[in-house]
Order: sequence, then structure tokens, then C-alpha cells
Amino acid sequence: MPPVTPMLAATARAIPPGMHYEAKWDGFRALVFRDGPEIELGSRTGKPLTRYFPELADGLRAQLPDRCVVDGEIIIVRGDRLDFDALTERIHPAASRVRQLAERTPASFVAFDLLALGDDSLTAAPQRDRYDALAHALRGARHPLFLAPATRDQALAQRWYEEYEGAGLDGVIAKPPDQPYRPGERAMVKIKHERTADCVLAGLRHHKSGPVVGSLLLGLYDDAGALQHVGVCAAFPMRRRRELMDELRPLVMASPEDHPWADWAQAAAHETRRMPGGPSRWTGTKDLSWIPLRPERVLEVAYDHMQGDRFRHTARFRRWRPDREPRSCTYAQLAEPARFDLSEILSPRPR
Repeated sequence: MPPVTPMLAATARAIPPGMHYEAKWDGFRALVFRDGPEIELGSRTGKPLTRYFPELADGLRAQLPDRCVVDGEIIIVRGDRLDFDALTERIHPAASRVRQLAERTPASFVAFDLLALGDDSLTAAPQRDRYDALAHALRGARHPLFLAPATRDQALAQRWYEEYEGAGLDGVIAKPPDQPYRPGERAMVKIKHERTADCVLAGLRHHKSGPVVGSLLLGLYDDAGALQHVGVCAAFPMRRRRELMDELRPLVMASPEDHPWADWAQAAAHETRRMPGGPSRWTGTKDLSWIPLRPERVLEVAYDHMQGDRFRHTARFRRWRPDREPRSCTYAQLAEPARFDLSEILSPRPR
């Protein structure tokens, strides 16, 4: 019965040998619970997602075994790539808007683990047996339900790692084939892409604990010369947060009027520019205010991949770049992976 905390992954730099390998999907992690006509989609944190994906609930009810619990990822495909922004648009309070988006950008579900089938819990079974049972249960599955491709071939997993990024995936997951399902534990390994970029430091947010640095706001200049907000870096020890606050205090602007993101508080401005302080679909009431800094310093950050014109995940601070001029920090420096047709990944294939 829900909620169940999904099994999680720790990060590694290289693909380990002797594992069960899958692509790492870039969507909403979800557990699907079905008991006859009843179906529920639960998020990684246990929050219900069913109301946001009515078309997915109907499609899964039509194809999943009558009683089961399946672990997987909710995705939205546009063209030949995953579209995470379209996915976040679904977290909307208005049911009419959700229904409209369900017709315009229907979601899919990629299943990669089976926790229960009929009256039997499979969490104690080895990973390879759970996947085999899942593949048998989903034979003949069609949109919106897909079986995640898997392999025991490390060389093939390496090829997936290199090629699938072009379809919007962000790495490879490795699972010990003899391991049971361990809810809430980092019992898998994720190998994600990492690149670096030189960004303009344009602002900061306070940490939830008080007036120390919580996150640094990053910017890149576009072709028109406008500074676009591309993401944040946030993982600092508490001592470093205090040091950063002292170090950056001279850059704090007395008034935001002359800042490139001066009109951030106006909702209409976010329709044409990427700036901090936009509404949060997940929390609604989250404080997204920030402190403007004179955009004079450059820092190098590590990132995994881009989602449109922003970093998909929180970037990681690497070093200050006093040798770089802020105006030289443009999108041109970012690597663009070769395109890869997502339909090739979601098509049935031998393991």
C-alpha cells in the first residue's frame, strides 16, 4: 500500500562492471499502485501525482496487471527528445488546465522495476528476477506504457551513456543483479554527465538557517546581449556559506534598479526573459526572493546537461575565474550533444 519510498542511487564517476544497466531517465520518479480499477501514482516523496496525469492513469489501468506495484519514470516526449519543462507544467492547481495539457502533451510511463504482482511482494527477489518478471508482465505494452531497456553488457551501457544524452536522458543507472529492492536506500549507482561552464554571478539567496549564502544565482549572456538566469549552485559547507557572505557583501546593490534582472518581480517579465523569482509549481508559497549583486564576478561551475536555455539540475561550484570578463560568458561555450532519436530507445529490443 502507498506510500512506498523508492530505492535511490549514489553517484559514481564511471560505469562499474558486472551490473544490471539501464538508461537514466529525466522525468518524475513515480511508483504506480494498481488494485483492480483503483490506480495511484506516487512521487519519490510520497505525494500523489494521479490528478496531474489523468491520461496516464487511464492508459496504465488498461495495460498493467490487475494487481501490481511498478517503479518507473513519468516522461513527456516532444519530437525526438524528453521535455522536462512540459512535465513541470502539469503541476497546476486547475483541473481544467491539467486536462488541456494532457491532450496537448500526453505523458508516458517508463517502467523499470516490479515490487509486487498479485498477492506476492517481490522486494526480496534479486534485481534480475524482478526485471524478468516485469518484462513478462509488460509484454506487448504500448504507449503510454514502456519497458525500460536493460542490459548486462557494460560496453553497451557505455554506448548508451554516450548516445542517449542526445535524446535528453542524463546518464546510466547500474544495479547489482543479485540485490533485493531496498526502499529509501541509495543502493543503486548513477553515472551522470558532467561539463563545466563559466557563468556570471548575478545574485544570491539566503540559506534557510539565516543570513548566510544559500545559493548563488548564475547568468549567461545570450546573442542579444541580455543576461539570462541559467540556474544556481548551492552545495556549500556552513562555514563556507558564512565566508561567501562576507566575501560577496561588497557586490550587494543598494537598489536593484540598475540590475539586468531589475523587473524580476513583474510576472509579465518572466514570459520573455529567464530571471530568478519565478513562481514555484511545487510549493506555491516558497520564498523566491533574492539579493541582487553587481554582475562583475565570474565562476566556473560543473553541470550535467541543459534543459532548453538553463541548467537542468543544481550546478556545482568549481572555482572563481578572475581572468574572465563577465561579458565573455555566453551560451556559445556550452557543449551540445549529438541528437538521438528517442523512439529508438523506447522501441522493443532484445536485451
